Amino acid sequence: MKKLLSLMMLAFATIAAFANTGEEKMSFKEPKQSIDFEKGKTYLAIIHTTKGKITCQLYPEKAPISVTNFIQLSEGGFYNHLTFHRVEPNFVIQGGDPKGTGAGGPGFTLPAEISLPHLEGALAWARLPDQFNPLKRSSGSQFYITLANTPFLDNEYTVFGQTVEGMDVVKKIAKGDVIEKIEIVVK
Repeated sequence: MKKLLSLMMLAFATIAAFANTGEEKMSFKEPKQSIDFEKGKTYLAIIHTTKGKITCQLYPEKAPISVTNFIQLSEGGFYNHLTFHRVEPNFVIQGGDPKGTGAGGPGFTLPAEISLPHLEGALAWARLPDQFNPLKRSSGSQFYITLANTPFLDNEYTVFGQTVEGMDVVKKIAKGDVIEKIEIVVK
């Protein structure tokens, strides 16, 4: 019995160690087309964090590939237990990197879908600077939420959603806080 218990504990430890590497996150694929979004429906992402819930309305009509990707990653568990690896006071909180360093992702980038402004609470994709990324392709998984209006980011980054509830939670997020999961709700 002791041996069986020890083997089970080792198996769970191995699974947990593998889960924490972020390697399983690499099985996600770049969306080649957008989901067939229903007109008249509202798409919400509820970001469950250790500090509370953040609800963002998604804008598939303005950024269909971005919203498709965010939904697929969220529903596939990609964001589960990742951290907010970057917090810049009065600017942004950023998460979605399986490495937790700002250098990780799912192994692909997304085409730019730039059209919406960066109001307080904007949900947008991070990306590499223009000198490395002249097409302004978005990160495949790293997103940020603005802590204030940031018009200097307009026409530079893809905004694909807007915080509609929980801005108080956004403002409480600290570096290292955990994204427990992201739940997608359609109304």
